[in-house]
Amino acid sequence: MSNNDYGAANIVILEGLEAVRRRPAMYIGDSGVDGLHHLIKEIVDNAIDEALAGNNDLVELTVLPGHGVRIRDRGRGIPVDLHPQKGVSALEIAATSLHAGGKFDSNSYKVSGGLHGVGLSVTNALSHKMTITVLRDGDTYFQEYSRGKPLAPVKKLGIKSTANGTIVEFYPDAEIFGESQFSFKRVYSTLRQQAYLTGGVLFQLIDAREVEPEKATYDKIATSAAPQSCFYFEGGLRSYVKQLNKQSKPIQRNIFYTSATEDDILVEAALQYTDDIQERVLTFANNIINPEGGTHLAGFRIALTKTLNDYLGVSDKETKLSGEDVREGLTAVVSVKISQPQFEGQTKIKLNNPEVTQAVRKVVEAGLKRYLEENPADAKLIMARVVLALKARKAAKAARDAVIRKGALEGGTLPGKLADCSSRKPVDCELYIVEGDSAGGSAKQGRDRFTQAVLPLSGKPINSEKYRIDRVLGNEKLKDVVVALGAGIGETFDENKLRYHKIVIMNDADVDGEHITTLMLTFFYRHFKQLIQKGYLYIAQPPLFRIEVDKDNVFWVITEEDRDKKLAELAAKGSSPKLVQRFKGLGEMNPEQLWETTMNPSNRVLKKIGIDDAEEAEKVFEMLMGNEVGPRKKFIQTNSDKALLDV
Repeated sequence: MSNNDYGAANIVILEGLEAVRRRPAMYIGDSGVDGLHHLIKEIVDNAIDEALAGNNDLVELTVLPGHGVRIRDRGRGIPVDLHPQKGVSALEIAATSLHAGGKFDSNSYKVSGGLHGVGLSVTNALSHKMTITVLRDGDTYFQEYSRGKPLAPVKKLGIKSTANGTIVEFYPDAEIFGESQFSFKRVYSTLRQQAYLTGGVLFQLIDAREVEPEKATYDKIATSAAPQSCFYFEGGLRSYVKQLNKQSKPIQRNIFYTSATEDDILVEAALQYTDDIQERVLTFANNIINPEGGTHLAGFRIALTKTLNDYLGVSDKETKLSGEDVREGLTAVVSVKISQPQFEGQTKIKLNNPEVTQAVRKVVEAGLKRYLEENPADAKLIMARVVLALKARKAAKAARDAVIRKGALEGGTLPGKLADCSSRKPVDCELYIVEGDSAGGSAKQGRDRFTQAVLPLSGKPINSEKYRIDRVLGNEKLKDVVVALGAGIGETFDENKLRYHKIVIMNDADVDGEHITTLMLTFFYRHFKQLIQKGYLYIAQPPLFRIEVDKDNVFWVITEEDRDKKLAELAAKGSSPKLVQRFKGLGEMNPEQLWETTMNPSNRVLKKIGIDDAEEAEKVFEMLMGNEVGPRKKFIQTNSDKALLDV
């Protein structure tokens, strides 16, 4: 476009909330399932902000028929009087204007998760219908919206109310989100988490999707009409840590907890060590989870390492505890309340306030020092635990260094069984990790040699949930994977050196194959979580059945359900298959079949691995792959009727 073609007419002004509808990912992260659930979070956060201000004791969330959600609180109610500058109801401004709300007024909210003042309006913009009912000063007010625009002015309903509060009901727009359904399990996890962080507030969750439509109105959902869950935790962060360690074996009897205000920042922290080798630390700012941590996490880690080193009383570099040592087996929750939070992005993944580091450090140091002095038995167990981790770290470093010295990072050779691709652009390269030499041979012959590398692994790898990294790297199969990836592991990991941006686990669709897939997922989750978060990890979906009508009509299907559906479809057309073949393993396919069904980008089906709920993912890996047999046995007994076994 030349200068003459580019003028004032090309400058697009997006009125009202149109910018949100044009670029929803800027405000809610994405327009997929994560973004859909973020709409709930924005409204719930507002109710929690009222609780943090001391004005609300209830957060009630109802999942409604028709892809809707209703959230009710007993706060002060959104103001409805006319705004002195705009001349319209403050409720309408809060619901239809970006960066408008009480969060910018320090007299209204001392502490708030809603930093940008966009939560209510963004949810409104991305909903095909929203209604807001305000109970305030004895009266009831109402306004309805469609895609961010009010359908009528705010009106007083003439219904008297003895309570205050706000009721927000919204239906996400299918034009933005498609027909995505809310996950009751995911909402349950979110509300329970908030209940741990907000003492004295009742959280209630109702699933009314199975309720008859005529009974689904607000005042007719009876207690018995729909499944309900209530959360109320007096123990706060102590209860949260106890719940996180439910499937682990704690080594200390008393959960450490401290709470104090430093430089106008309220700091709370709780921790407990277990006999696990994994670290579980959750961080929150104004009750908003920060999955990537931030300055509060930095302050907590500094305090933890310094306090335990001081208690140990050593200054020798060789016997001094590192941050890695004191984090092994640690479960902790760190929560701060701050008047002006600085988050990274609208989705608040990381806290950036620099002053928080020192505030958390001071509070945790003082509290942990006092705890160790007052609980000598627990202190002894903790110190034995971290010293053991120090010794293990030295062994792990030796193992890790040995792998790197022998690997491609130091100019060595790649694993002998690896058939590498010829491209050297990681973004184009794929690594297939295949079970067995037979399947590996077919994959090597059938692949696209320019972009696809194949690494066969024979037998089952070690369980990475139960062993430290030195034992993991002592396993030849997993060591070969580390060397093939070329990016190091643990502290040496460097994403810029990663040789493949698509890593595909390809195993047989039987019990052994599924077990190997689970072991590989555990390995990647524990030692290469960055690859999962970046979207680099996949599971291949090889077909189970080959349906042949004639040589020109061959169909491949993945599941028994797909097979039955295809056979019914063919029967309806008068076709009769002369051969339905079931594959017991990848090795039964010849190279051309494996390429066409499972490796050809034009035809294949890949399952992308992601982490929707980090806390839930931790629980699942601990339960299925950890040392405690009880939770795993209970899970198997409970879900045995759902298992599809190829026996």
